[in-house]
Amino acid sequence: MNLAHAHLLINHFPTIGTMIALGLFLLGLIAKSDDLKRASLAVFLGLALLTIPTYMTGNAAQSAIAKSPGVSKTLIQTHEGAALVGLAFMELTGAFAWLGLWQFRRTSRVPGWNLSVILVLSILTFGLMARAANIGGEIRHPEIVSGAETTTMEGPLGRQVGGFVTGVKWMWPTCETLHFIGLSLLFGVASLVDLRILGMMKNLPFAALHRLLPWGILGFGINTVTGMLFFVATPEQYTNNVAFEWKVVLMLLAGLNVLYFTVFDEAWVLKAGDDAPLTAKLVAASAMILVVGVMYCGRMLPFIGNAF
Repeated sequence: MNLAHAHLLINHFPTIGTMIALGLFLLGLIAKSDDLKRASLAVFLGLALLTIPTYMTGNAAQSAIAKSPGVSKTLIQTHEGAALVGLAFMELTGAFAWLGLWQFRRTSRVPGWNLSVILVLSILTFGLMARAANIGGEIRHPEIVSGAETTTMEGPLGRQVGGFVTGVKWMWPTCETLHFIGLSLLFGVASLVDLRILGMMKNLPFAALHRLLPWGILGFGINTVTGMLFFVATPEQYTNNVAFEWKVVLMLLAGLNVLYFTVFDEAWVLKAGDDAPLTAKLVAASAMILVVGVMYCGRMLPFIGNAF
């Protein structure tokens, strides 16, 4: 199984998953059910994480199919551009979904402004993802093309963004700097939270450390944005790089750890002096291992994967 197979396996989740999450979210709003709202926000966050490898594996699928007979290069580039826009909106939706979950944990409610933003973003995201999926289908299924199609009229957006990153001499080093700042924020906050769960700083209640989580998420967001800019600029350096593949897998698992500490009660109920349950300790220990693994794989990109 290669990355092209992985793309075929997961490329329907962003579109279908967003439709399901949006339906669940609307049902929660209509029924005024906090449980349904929280469930839909968790699904949005999970989809935001899954959409990252969906986009990245698309570049591997593109390389595998680009020279096949009857395949339109223009359609492939249009699909890539539409997918990039859909990815951006999906990540925004996931970010506000996490913020809603965090706010609910602190105040037992999701603010109305947050719900309104998520509603607008999720509707836009579904439309953009559905459009990207339809264009992707046209690449190998000409039977779904009807009449005068306009989807091939766009320029290769991904190539334009990538050209900006590599063509402007200060852009790449700026992204590198921001990437390390984001990594420091993420690792610093994650370490404090995980060490408290593992038994250090027991005089602090978990609620006090929970206030730091937005800084960790900010670091994760900075790393995601700058990492995607690196990838869009030079995808060929990453799609065949085993170190990068492992980095993405470990990063997604680390994101699920953040979801655990945001949603579940085991950590949240810890008062000053309390010892965390075994499940929370296992999650905290795995989180530290995952973050270190992400850093290691990122550092090993030139050595294990022969990149750069």
